[in-house]
Amino acid sequence: MIDITLLGTAALAPLPNRALTAVFLSCGGHSILFDCGEGTQSAARKANVSLMKTDIIALTHYHGDHIFGLPGLMQTMTCMGRTQTLYVTGAAGLTEIMEPILKLVGQTTYEVKLFEMPSGGLKLCKLIDGWTPAAKLTAFGTEHRVPSQGYRFDLSRAGKFMPQRAKELGIPVKQWGILQRGESVTLDGKIILPEEVLGEERKGLSFVFGGDTMMCDNLIAAARGADLLISEATYGENEQATLAEEHGHMNFAQAAQVAARAQVKELWLTHYSQMIVNPQEYLPNATAIFKNTLCGRDGLSTTLRFED
Repeated sequence: MIDITLLGTAALAPLPNRALTAVFLSCGGHSILFDCGEGTQSAARKANVSLMKTDIIALTHYHGDHIFGLPGLMQTMTCMGRTQTLYVTGAAGLTEIMEPILKLVGQTTYEVKLFEMPSGGLKLCKLIDGWTPAAKLTAFGTEHRVPSQGYRFDLSRAGKFMPQRAKELGIPVKQWGILQRGESVTLDGKIILPEEVLGEERKGLSFVFGGDTMMCDNLIAAARGADLLISEATYGENEQATLAEEHGHMNFAQAAQVAARAQVKELWLTHYSQMIVNPQEYLPNATAIFKNTLCGRDGLSTTLRFED
């Protein structure tokens, strides 16, 4: 399963009830923080989320409302005695952006490693021990005023285990779990592959965070069939579509169009302009296009579970 918590929903500047952009994902005892705007730490405390053992911080772009929470968070990690490596990834220009931030943070009790996402995505177990082999993170380009990217997190699911087939092959019961995890075993010098005792791969889970972007084909393609899409919706009115595009953003209706075209299961809206006092007032502009839409709020959380 995948736990998702929306920590910040404001754009440009934090408000008393809205921190700036941040989304927290937890899976199997490991976690990723997407963006880290001002107010992320206090928003996490309110949501009962611990950021201290975050494995990866994945940045969509380098506007201040998405990164100015980093120095404080990284200093707090040192104060809390963190020793595990912190991995940071992001759009083009990551090294140049992180250099002054790391100087501001000063000496840490842990190593910070910057890395670029491979074009085909990354099996997280290859980067960090303990992540399930089923977890994969993929970055995709988006269209904003600066280099930007969104992220898709996939948790695949192997086919059902066939005990009768395992018995026929003479595999000891104590090794069944290894095969169920998608790993091979060796029996009398012969390698037994997982697919020899597993049925067809079952439907997994997927989550997409678009970051700041106008409506674009890359976002629609990346979100295809996702269980949850968290999308920016900076402007509420339908008449603000042109204004949104001029600033590299979307309004509620455009975000809903992305969700509808991508055939996602659920859409959460976020990154509200300061002009939007009550997002619920504009929700009908989205639900008219994509019914299963929610107005995100700080602390909104869900657990994505396998269907069976």
